[in-house]
Amino acid sequence: MIENEITERILKSAFKVHSALGPGLLESSYKECLANEMTQDGLFVEKEKPMPLVYQQVKLDIGYRIDLHVECKVVVEIKVVEAFNDVHLAQILIYLKLSKCKVALLLNFHVASLKNGIKRVIL
Repeated sequence: MIENEITERILKSAFKVHSALGPGLLESSYKECLANEMTQDGLFVEKEKPMPLVYQQVKLDIGYRIDLHVECKVVVEIKVVEAFNDVHLAQILIYLKLSKCKVALLLNFHVASLKNGIKRVIL
């Protein structure tokens, strides 16, 4: 399955979750519900996937964790914020680099309409 197909299915699941729950919950709630929805859709999902940093051939487990790693190809980062900012973009770029994925979705569930809370990032 290619990244475009995966992101289409992720977004379908995200819209389903947002429609059912609306804004206002914790990130962890949306993450669990989205992971469950995608798993029911047949996608392979890893939650809180650790991403070590390798520096000079030394693997450093320093606490980087991807919210959702889907089909080992797409990084999904869940936010509940007023608006995305540069820190969120920097975080997702680091996760793309560490995971060696090409595509990420930054999803903000703290919006009235989820279509206003989606940022697709391509490395």
